[in-house]
Amino acid sequence: MTKDLLELEYLQYFYSMEYVIEAQSLSKKHQTLTVLKGVNLQLKAKEIVAIVGPSGAGKSTLLQILGTLDTPSPLPNQSLKLLGEDVNQMSRKALAAFRNSKLGFIFQFHELLPEFTALENVCLPAWIGKKDKRETEVRAKSLLAKLGVGNRAQHKPSEMSGGEQQRVAVARALINEPSIIFADEPSGNLDSENAAQLHQLFFDLREELGCAFVIVTHNHELADLSDRKIVLHDGQIVT
Repeated sequence: MTKDLLELEYLQYFYSMEYVIEAQSLSKKHQTLTVLKGVNLQLKAKEIVAIVGPSGAGKSTLLQILGTLDTPSPLPNQSLKLLGEDVNQMSRKALAAFRNSKLGFIFQFHELLPEFTALENVCLPAWIGKKDKRETEVRAKSLLAKLGVGNRAQHKPSEMSGGEQQRVAVARALINEPSIIFADEPSGNLDSENAAQLHQLFFDLREELGCAFVIVTHNHELADLSDRKIVLHDGQIVT
């Protein structure tokens, strides 16, 4: 079977799935502090979901667990499936490979490596995944151009504005063509104009690339634009 046929079969399987995230009874406890209390959540393909709530409600912890950056406290009925895969049953190595190839991450502070150019920062996840260097650079340049920062490819983070840095971070999240993007306060460090542009960008990317978004945000405009808004309070979903 050719590579193109394999990719076509995966896409058909992906879009036939009812949910790309299926989480049941996710809990997290740090010593005597319970951060999450039995959270259930499902996310459909191409859906944009905003998670909102007061500071300390457990939003970022939930996002990190859903994105496999953290693990839930073990409970008998706790489970987490991403793209139909039970991530709790994966080895550390398999989980790292899955995270790199299927998931993308955008944070409030761009987390770009200061010693590398924008192009190199975008390429890093693909290089880690041992993808072809030349093909990766071509895709990275295309993404940077699509996001309006193609002319900054050879600039380091310190030579770019905050809005430009965040767009580079979005390109980095997209380099491996992920199925789900996790964003933690992605516009929290931007002015209102750049924030609005970034929010519109997410919806454009959803339509163009078919990826789903889970976004933790305090921005009411972004939350209201989303397909669904989930309110977290004291570690529990209240609506």
